[in-house]
Amino acid sequence: MVRVKILSWPALAILAGVMFVGLLVTSGIPPARWRQASTWQQMTRPGPLSGAHAFLKDNCAACHTPNKGVEGVNCIACHANNAALLQRQPTVFHADITTCAPCHVEHQGGLIPTNMDHAALAQIGLSRLEQTNLSDQSARRIRRHMNKNAILTENAHISPLEATLNCTTCHATKDRHQGLFGADCASCHAVTKWTIPEYRHPSPNSRDCAQCHLAPPSHYMGHFKMISMTIARQPGASVNQCEKCHQTTVWNDIRGVGLYKHH
Repeated sequence: MVRVKILSWPALAILAGVMFVGLLVTSGIPPARWRQASTWQQMTRPGPLSGAHAFLKDNCAACHTPNKGVEGVNCIACHANNAALLQRQPTVFHADITTCAPCHVEHQGGLIPTNMDHAALAQIGLSRLEQTNLSDQSARRIRRHMNKNAILTENAHISPLEATLNCTTCHATKDRHQGLFGADCASCHAVTKWTIPEYRHPSPNSRDCAQCHLAPPSHYMGHFKMISMTIARQPGASVNQCEKCHQTTVWNDIRGVGLYKHH
């Protein structure tokens, strides 16, 4: 039997220090710069910061707490007074959340350090619910909503945990259905993208397009008569007669013209 000797913490610390010095020596960085924070932080950084946090590239301690990692309190120190962010309808819930790392992942580069994880959001919500002193009536109402959605949602792309979320609290301003389909977004939509793989458009011969598709503002101005009706060769078409000009593939697929590129 081979005996493996486990080093003590002091010995491990000395070994780590020796390895780090060796890394500095082989890196080619002049010894005069070894003590500069920016030098060793750049060598240990796992990847580039996002554009929003790039100014912190030489200040790891702004986000990382020794022996603990990234704590929500460090994020809140900078973002708690960001009224422009916290007052937006999709992000107002951030004011009561103390956990940032599940959705906001750094050192990936890019412009925005956001990796939206709806399951993590649902888990945060459940944890907050257990920690909040709600009235019996409010607690029952919330749990009834969660249980009903988790059980009744038949969307294969939604997990039971994700189904406990109320989509409209964040996405009400993105409802293209103008409320006609209700507030249960998860009955059709997934959490990765808005498009629905199983969706099949009604017949191209349908004349009820305006029930779902509202004409853009340009169709209520001179643009409609000068451009739209002229290109599609439909001088007698009205704004609500979408089928006379448009195909059901994409909006710029015009009957008798094909794909039309806006001027």
